Amino acid sequence: MTEQGDKRTVAVIGTGGTISFDGRHSLDSYEYVDHGVRHGIEEVVARFPEVSAAATLRPMDFRSLSSTAVSPADWLDLSKTVTGLASGPDAPDGIVITHGTATMEETAFFLNLTVKTDKPVVMTGAQRPKNTLGSDAGPNLLHAVRAAAAEEMQGTGVTVVLNEEIQAARDVSKTSTHRLETFRSPDLGMLGYVDPDGRTVLYRRPARAHTLATEFDVAGLDVLPRVDIAFSYGGADGAAVEAFMAAGAKAVVVATLAPGLAPPAQDEAIEAAQAAGALVVFSTRVGSGRILLRDTMRDRGIVAADNLSPQKARILAMLALTVSEDPARVQEIFDRY
Repeated sequence: MTEQGDKRTVAVIGTGGTISFDGRHSLDSYEYVDHGVRHGIEEVVARFPEVSAAATLRPMDFRSLSSTAVSPADWLDLSKTVTGLASGPDAPDGIVITHGTATMEETAFFLNLTVKTDKPVVMTGAQRPKNTLGSDAGPNLLHAVRAAAAEEMQGTGVTVVLNEEIQAARDVSKTSTHRLETFRSPDLGMLGYVDPDGRTVLYRRPARAHTLATEFDVAGLDVLPRVDIAFSYGGADGAAVEAFMAAGAKAVVVATLAPGLAPPAQDEAIEAAQAAGALVVFSTRVGSGRILLRDTMRDRGIVAADNLSPQKARILAMLALTVSEDPARVQEIFDRY
């Protein structure tokens, strides 16, 4: 555990999201996306002098987006920005990225697999705009900066810090629409805490490969292979899978019925997609638990997503396809990450 002593340097990259908004009034915690005012990261940081007291800050705007608008192209650009910043001649000790909460877990996982640094990269945001009653914007930003400045966080990959909790990018998901305690790691739990006294306390570190230990090189990429998610439900047919194939999908992640089964009519479309050359990955819609690689899946060349959510399995499939299109090789990648 480290007490905050001499100030360390933390870059704060703004991408937009709720944390950048002011609502129309103190109770506007849900319609601000339609009527509120968005601010740049320098204005956000200036709103909370406690944050500047925690580290020497270098605020920089990257985008000004709601996280519903974040795309793979933004992920690629952000990954290159973070890697460049972390390896530059005047590199900060840590990096904080402010981001909307809707897709934060996806951006975090993509960065966890692609940024090339062992410096702390911490993502944070807010459930409520910074001028609303009970806003979490200030505390979350403060705790993220403290975590990014902590020596203990070196080598932990990309993490998500909200509600005083440190979560691994691979494991965390948003679990509530409006409540502050929305980010959870359902199977494996958090990594640690950022305490009110300023200390960063870790209880475990991620075991799966990340950042410098990955084989993914996106430095020269401008686009990623198209991968879509087909949702399984009672009576689901093949319409979604067929539409994704018609749109040019190179892979389809199926959010299957637990413990890894698709309805018969949907399964027929999956077989047709495979015959047309698409990679197929089985995840599950239930939000917890592992997909195990059954013999029938192995025989059909279907990849098991382990305990990755459909949205994270999609990201790993996109990156895996930049390495190989062979299902057996892609399975090895899923087993590693």
